[in-house]
Amino acid sequence: MEWLTAPFDVAFVQRALWGGILVSAICALAGTWVVLRGMAFLGDAMSHGLLPGVALAALLGGNLLVGAVLSAAVMTAGVTGLGRVPRLSQDTGIGLLFVGMLSLGVIIVSRSQSFAVDLTGFLFGDVLAVRARDLILLAVALLAALVVSVLGHRAFLALAFDPRKARTLGLRPRLAHAVLLALLGLAIVASFHIVGTLLVLGLLIAPPAAALPWAHSVRAVMALAALTGAAATFGGLLLSWHLGTAAGATVSALAVAVFFLSHLGAAIRDRRVNPTNVNQEGSLRRSS
Repeated sequence: MEWLTAPFDVAFVQRALWGGILVSAICALAGTWVVLRGMAFLGDAMSHGLLPGVALAALLGGNLLVGAVLSAAVMTAGVTGLGRVPRLSQDTGIGLLFVGMLSLGVIIVSRSQSFAVDLTGFLFGDVLAVRARDLILLAVALLAALVVSVLGHRAFLALAFDPRKARTLGLRPRLAHAVLLALLGLAIVASFHIVGTLLVLGLLIAPPAAALPWAHSVRAVMALAALTGAAATFGGLLLSWHLGTAAGATVSALAVAVFFLSHLGAAIRDRRVNPTNVNQEGSLRRSS
């Protein structure tokens, strides 16, 4: 029992746990829509697009969080604007923004003689460095994400399953898409300090994707994803403490492992519930 509780007797590990739980809840709210709409590439691009703002803030001695927010705002506006350009696919616009913002960030970093920006912390996070004021900011971010999710739920739902119907119902799909991008940016900004930009998709996508086979509504996916992310945070911090591994990477890796276990369990469940259908599907595949 002491093996489970000993790490969390330390103050900075307690703060890391609470920080991870708050981030898991924020990522569940945004990540569910990312998974439902197939926006994983966009999430990856936006997470890497934070580099210019963070690098500039560090070089100027400013707040890294403010720099990350500004970069996220630029990415959100850029993706929204390029999405309205005729004859330009969304993937192309996202890819160009991704490369452009990342290149700008590297240029800013290279101009520093001392390389003042902590790229390791930016790329991989430092969950054990979470401070009390960071928890307050994360709580405010969670509250904002909840408000946006509740007010925009109907529009997001229509946008995810039938954008044309959203327009027919007067739900303004373009505005809904922009607000959803802002929610995604909020989740990424809140998460990069915990798991870093390279690993942020672990908490943003893995828990909602793991919840999909076991939930029957969008709200249920969000709730189960938040619990999955919190469990991954607890387990990742515990393993990191005892194995001496990087905390943020361990949390992210555990979240991905839960995703694979979830879908393996769902496949076993489906075979037991509908063995006849599974056998028929197998016969059809072989015959075709």
